[in-house]
Amino acid sequence: MRGALVVFGVTVAVVLVTLIMLYRYAIHYPDRPTQEPGKAVELVVPRGAAFPKVVVLLAEKELISNKFAFRVFANYKGEASKVRAGSYQLKTSITPRRLLNTLVHGVPAPTVRVTIPEGKNMLEVVEILAKARIAKRAALLAEMRNVHFLRRIGVPGDDMEGFLFPDTYRFRTNRPAQFVLKTLFAKHKRVFVRKRSKFIKSFDDLRRKLGWGHREVVILASIVEKETGRAFERPIIAGVFLNRLTFPRFNPKLLQTDPTIIYGCSVPDEKSPACQRFKGRIRRIHLNDKENPYNTYAHTGLPPGPICNPGAAALQAVLDPKTSRFLYFVSKNDGTHYFSATREEHERAVDKYQRRTKRGS
Repeated sequence: MRGALVVFGVTVAVVLVTLIMLYRYAIHYPDRPTQEPGKAVELVVPRGAAFPKVVVLLAEKELISNKFAFRVFANYKGEASKVRAGSYQLKTSITPRRLLNTLVHGVPAPTVRVTIPEGKNMLEVVEILAKARIAKRAALLAEMRNVHFLRRIGVPGDDMEGFLFPDTYRFRTNRPAQFVLKTLFAKHKRVFVRKRSKFIKSFDDLRRKLGWGHREVVILASIVEKETGRAFERPIIAGVFLNRLTFPRFNPKLLQTDPTIIYGCSVPDEKSPACQRFKGRIRRIHLNDKENPYNTYAHTGLPPGPICNPGAAALQAVLDPKTSRFLYFVSKNDGTHYFSATREEHERAVDKYQRRTKRGS
């Protein structure tokens, strides 16, 4: 009898020790690396593979050391049926917890890095996005002019010209066009709101003097963006255009800027007869073309809409322009401009920097 009690006691002790060991193993198992330091392996989980088959593949790749323990752990977490197919790049030093989490969340979708430079018009933006295979060209073009979509996301215009913020983005390939365009517009809106808040007094002045809002600021910013690539000139040029619109002595209120003519002859679906003869160089017929609504030599005030997608610096230039008496500027053929306050001074500058250059060439 006494011997039986001893055997029973030893058995109970062994069972208790075993249970304690199993408990400690179970507690530490999820966070214990299979190998250290480990090696890189590729795991391919076929579509439709049952979890027992996946466990076998994991053991073959030395990603787990105990198939039974991993199956128990996955079932305890309720994720044995959630493993996703795909090709995984893993290391054998991964812990069971991280391994299961990776298999459940699946292979991260590849992303594409794409840069939209400042000053590109919406058709050029479409080409950049389509070439990167971020979205389909036809879908992008259609949604850029989808008024219902534009109203829903808050674009203040009949297309997205001017509101596709130039920046570097990361997208998955073959995304819905609306998602991509909404992302670019959301970035524009964040930047615009931040600039408007910083220069709220200037924005209020534009609203009071000219009746401007978000859209009008973007229109002028797009013109400034196309007129110069030099950062220090942007506020000066913005100031010149604002002087032309607000100085009582300057009449008629013509901006007289070449980039608007080029835009009107290049981007809109409907083009004037003169624009249909546009070959990349502005001629007298284009300067006199009243049928081109973007011709700021023939029409006063701002053109009907933006002519490109301006960056943060161009937006700031309109909201924080350089105060001056300048009303004219002409290219010095070195990337910068000469600014004048009077017509006479401007004509002398044109003669110096443009007419003499052309005669000598």
